Amino acid sequence: MEYNTKGKVLKKPVVWKELYFYRKSDAIYQLTVEFCRRFLPSHGDRTVDQMVQAARSGKQNIVEGSEDGQTSSEMEIKLMNIARGSLQELRSDYQDYLNTHHLSMWQADNPRQQRLREFCHSHNDYSDYAPYVAKMDDEELANLLLTLCHQTDKLMCAYIEKLEHQFVTEGGIKERMHAARTGYRQEQDARMKALEEENRRLKARIKELEERIERGDRNY
Repeated sequence: MEYNTKGKVLKKPVVWKELYFYRKSDAIYQLTVEFCRRFLPSHGDRTVDQMVQAARSGKQNIVEGSEDGQTSSEMEIKLMNIARGSLQELRSDYQDYLNTHHLSMWQADNPRQQRLREFCHSHNDYSDYAPYVAKMDDEELANLLLTLCHQTDKLMCAYIEKLEHQFVTEGGIKERMHAARTGYRQEQDARMKALEEENRRLKARIKELEERIERGDRNY
């Protein structure tokens, strides 16, 4: 009889490098470093550190959340929400920059914004944007980053909603451990019951054969 336990405690690992919103968050980080280098003072302005750290926090918490998600669904959801919060903070910084420098924040009906949104929708990596960065002024680059932040946030919202649904339906590691132990005990009980039944049949067969031997019946 083949025995196989189906209970799984650890979740299937997520390849975070392949997540669209991680790839966009990495592009946001690298573009933010470039934006701060070109358009903000190199010394004496705390905004630079805040923006770079917010961008880095966004992508790093996605990595940590994905890694921790194997053992803790709660921590994964928490870190993903921290990543969202960091990128929302960064988005606010870009909005402030445009406002304080009297630059335009492109609206949805602006043809330039429409083209930008379509490009960002289908391009996730920094390498997709690198050839154009040097040609962009601060208004263009800030609007690009606002668009990327917005799209990344939407992708993360959908992902977090999926994680929350999995947590409700499958539970965290404690629930998975309990389910695995319960499944193991059930399969052990079923295996023992099958062995007992097989043993009962063998005993009955042996008894039958012994009785035939005593009767001299050799047709067995």
